[in-house]
Amino acid sequence: MDADGIHDTSHRVPRPAAPPPRPASPPSAAFIPPPSRAPGSGPTVAEWLRVSRPNAEAGVWRYGYVPRAAEEPEMTPTRQLVTGASLSLLAGLMLWSLLWNGYLGSFWIWPLLMFTPDSWRGTTSFVVAGWIWYCIVGGGLIFGFGRLGRWPELLRRIVRRPAAGTVAALPAAPGETEDPAGWPQLRNAGLGEAAEHLAREAEAGRMNDVDYVRIRRAWESVRADSSRLRPFDASVRDKGAGACLHPSGARDLPVRAARHDLLVRQVFLGTVDSGARTPYPRRGTGFALDPSVLGTSLLAVGPSGAGKTGRLVRPVVESLALQALAGQAAVITVASAGAQLGPDAAFDVVVRIGDPASVHDLDLYGGATDADEAGVLLGEALVGDIPGMDVRRAATALAQLLGPFRAAYGRFPGVPELRELLEQVQAPLDALRQALEEAGQQAMLRELDARVRQQSVLGDPGHVLADRVALLDRPAFAGFFDTSGQGRPFSMAALEHPLRVRIDLPERGHADASRMLARLLLAQFTTAAAVRTDRSLFAFLAFDDASHTLTAGTLRGVQRLRSANAGVLLTLRTLDDVPEVLRTPLLGAVGCRMAFAGVTTWDGKRFAEAWGTEWVETRDVTHRTVFADQPLTRAIHSFRKLVTGKAVTTDAVTVRQVERERWSASDLAHAVPPGHAVLSLASVSGERAAPLLVNLTT
Repeated sequence: MDADGIHDTSHRVPRPAAPPPRPASPPSAAFIPPPSRAPGSGPTVAEWLRVSRPNAEAGVWRYGYVPRAAEEPEMTPTRQLVTGASLSLLAGLMLWSLLWNGYLGSFWIWPLLMFTPDSWRGTTSFVVAGWIWYCIVGGGLIFGFGRLGRWPELLRRIVRRPAAGTVAALPAAPGETEDPAGWPQLRNAGLGEAAEHLAREAEAGRMNDVDYVRIRRAWESVRADSSRLRPFDASVRDKGAGACLHPSGARDLPVRAARHDLLVRQVFLGTVDSGARTPYPRRGTGFALDPSVLGTSLLAVGPSGAGKTGRLVRPVVESLALQALAGQAAVITVASAGAQLGPDAAFDVVVRIGDPASVHDLDLYGGATDADEAGVLLGEALVGDIPGMDVRRAATALAQLLGPFRAAYGRFPGVPELRELLEQVQAPLDALRQALEEAGQQAMLRELDARVRQQSVLGDPGHVLADRVALLDRPAFAGFFDTSGQGRPFSMAALEHPLRVRIDLPERGHADASRMLARLLLAQFTTAAAVRTDRSLFAFLAFDDASHTLTAGTLRGVQRLRSANAGVLLTLRTLDDVPEVLRTPLLGAVGCRMAFAGVTTWDGKRFAEAWGTEWVETRDVTHRTVFADQPLTRAIHSFRKLVTGKAVTTDAVTVRQVERERWSASDLAHAVPPGHAVLSLASVSGERAAPLLVNLTT
């Protein structure tokens, strides 16, 4: 937010050296989905606010959603409806013909004769009354035979209504007594002039959805702290829709590749399949994600080319970037260099590790000031993926060097310095020991001496740590991970600010180092998100490829995010990229699971086990040949068999309740069409949605 006294944090938020130029069109458009609508088209903010958003279960796109009945109504086949309507029409016409031509007598005109005076006979009045009576009788016949032939149902079947979950128009939300576009919350608080100004901005098209949500968020902070009321009022009256800006000054993203509803913080992913295995209330409805489900974390598995980046990661990151501009979220995305996750202008901080032109650096220690905490984070990243390696011993070994170094020099060591200490290079050790002696740090001297002694013990992790640190001590990374204070490092300590961050890893040519940095970032995020003092912002970390990133320690950290208003998005090509002992715990740790088209049966088996079983009704039909006893019946059966080629049979139907997998491994591997995925969701409140087949291309 801007320095209007509302949320002045701009002096603590890192910014790019200069704002990059705004592109005229999204780069590499062939690899990302097109925007849902052209810029400037679609409803205005006022119209957008007035669309109904009824409460619905997790994952339902609520914008204009029309709830359905819990069960599918019994449907009569269209052919049967047409036949019945035709027969009733013919019967009605025949009855009218019989009445009109007098074949049934004249009883049906007795009411006409009874309720008209005798003086009307032969006059125009009697003729008019007769035609009125004929219309009444004809209308009664139409009504009666129409009900008998189910004409209204046939007409509805022919002229189908819009499917549930679609928006045929922009209806006003049912039951709202005040127009949300008129800012009634401000009027009720006595800020009538500010509310009128914002309402004019919305009606004139000078306000977008980000502006509305951002100002509403600022108003919520005013309600929590009344001292902010006067600065808020002055900012709104002075700047209108541009009040309470994000520190970057941006009011929207350069380009949107997905549909968003910021009022309820949802991003549209696709349409639920209308097949028979989908519960009737969800057939054809929109599918969306929001922080209430992303807060339980999401795991997505699918082969290369299945659409994980363009149809999942980018829409989610884009949604949270918009929420960050509105002061509601902080999002960090980690991907290999060149991943299509949006232009640089869509982010506040872009860290290109290994690129000399990168404006920002990465804090190797995640903003930690305690040597033991820094040792745990770094140890998890360096050796957490090595089977049999005790991460706690590695963390202790690192802390025995990090603590003395910080006590002597007031900072943690850089990568070359840490490598020399781990390799027991004599000159740096002697210099460190001398600095500690001069500073009177006897406790730290004992730590350093203990590390030197343990280095020669069999099984000490020091040598392995040195080898892993050497992966970062390469010419390509020269100048990165600087701890001298000369650079501009990004730290996870900034999660308390509404930041948009993208970290590009040097996957091409430095795969091992990239995986190690990915583990480090995940460990730093889970720690920093859990210890935030202000958890009002939703913190999210998205991995475009989480292969070889998870360890036992980071998985425990992921499980703690749900209560910290934070979550992660992990995408994998296959579960084989996760250690075998962690595959089942991983599926249990995340609340949202997603299997893309093309997963293997081995991966499908894991998902099938996680989703469990359900009771379904099955029908077994047994065909039995009918043997006739009477000669005439046998002759008829013989003639029917001669004509149809089939014997006369009877069907015996057995209905049973059986327990069956919601989605079997075979179904996931072979029955999911391209461009589709099977998703299950859970919300932070405990609500769960069964796995659904979703078309991600609509």
